[in-house]
Amino acid sequence: FFEETDDKGQIKQWHMMSDVCKHCAQAGCLEACPTGAIYRTEFGTVNINQDICNGCRYCVSACPFGVVSFNHDTGTATKCTFCNDRIHNGLGPACAKACPTQSIRFGFRDDLAGVAEKRVEELRKHGYKDAQLYGADPKGDLGGLNAFFLLLGKPALYGLPEKPKLPQRNVLVDSLLSIGSALVVGLGALVAFRGRGGRGDA
Repeated sequence: FFEETDDKGQIKQWHMMSDVCKHCAQAGCLEACPTGAIYRTEFGTVNINQDICNGCRYCVSACPFGVVSFNHDTGTATKCTFCNDRIHNGLGPACAKACPTQSIRFGFRDDLAGVAEKRVEELRKHGYKDAQLYGADPKGDLGGLNAFFLLLGKPALYGLPEKPKLPQRNVLVDSLLSIGSALVVGLGALVAFRGRGGRGDA
């Protein structure tokens, strides 16, 4: 959790936030993995096969949420698995089972989204005008998140990107910028070369 303070440094609000993997519908880590170690399960979750991971860390930089980390002891990437072993045995994730207030819930995505939307309406009626669902829209950023969140403020307050996107989507733009820069440099060199030639002829 973290504390939101006012201009005088007084505690204004306590906020709770889980650093769980979002298991994105369009997962940057999965797209970036060169070995096929990262895969999607039948539950829609995204996991890392530790026996195949070569420790290249491409997935670490590809995650827009910074939840993938590198384990120096094993030499492999690691992250939340959504308790893969538990859900394959008919059990929910340990965090959802342990939460005494049911703030963390596990179930069918559409059902949970419906419950969360009603909760957002209630919060807004009680003055939390910035209350919102983050990642619940399947037509939204990254195709929606399989672990979405009810926020009381703007995403930036929780360290979440306003518009998360895959790093790979920047490749075309960056490539075009690089080509443009190269053309400018090339043109500059050509002009300079001709300039020197002109002075030499004179």
